Amino acid sequence: MGLTSRGPRPSGPRLADAGAGTAPARRKHRRPHLSLLALVGRPAVVAAGIGLVLAGSGVAGLLMASHRDYTPPRVGPVKPVLAPAGRPQTPVPQTSAHASAPVSLTIPSIGVRSRLIRLGITKSGALQVPATTTVAGWYTGSPRPGAIGSSVIVGHVDSFTGPGIFYRLHLLHPRNLIYVRQKDGRLAVFRVSSVHQYTKRGFPTVKVYGPAPTPQLRLITCGGTFDVQTGHYLSNIVVYATIAS
Repeated sequence: MGLTSRGPRPSGPRLADAGAGTAPARRKHRRPHLSLLALVGRPAVVAAGIGLVLAGSGVAGLLMASHRDYTPPRVGPVKPVLAPAGRPQTPVPQTSAHASAPVSLTIPSIGVRSRLIRLGITKSGALQVPATTTVAGWYTGSPRPGAIGSSVIVGHVDSFTGPGIFYRLHLLHPRNLIYVRQKDGRLAVFRVSSVHQYTKRGFPTVKVYGPAPTPQLRLITCGGTFDVQTGHYLSNIVVYATIAS
């Protein structure tokens, strides 16, 4: 589902491409772009309760349910899931071309188990998002999880119908493990290093999408205060994780 990183280039002001590493042979990956005005002018996206977070140019994230009568759901305690069985990937692939494509995501400590869909960018340069709140998606403009660089996976926090796949993302703590199943059956295993909340206007584009010297993972969803007047969350939750050794 969605465009690959070789699709249309974002229009309007944007930051330079983020590379997956410093070696000349390594593939370059791009940061999607979405301006404030672009989002406001999309009633179809707002009505559907899915879209992108806005934080100036060159930024991505998620915007959740836009519904005047919406109240964020209350759910029960976390039900942890078992870690998936499989062989950890070794050695670490140097480029996405040498890493198998991701097919599923498991976060045992917060009860997340999801297949991964592919997300690209639209013709206007906006990051695509899952059409449902029940699955997460890998942004194909970022490195494949497990390869050198900052891989990006996004998911909805909720909608007016209930909790989304990343509803409990903010509950993650340093050292919690994240598992990404690859198409070849191996696992890219990541360890959470930090969890941050940013206002959408202060989204740290370079930090999230910029190059990294090791395999890293970014999980993104909405969070913070829900503005009932606009139907939008005012912040984003970003989980930073590094490959587990």
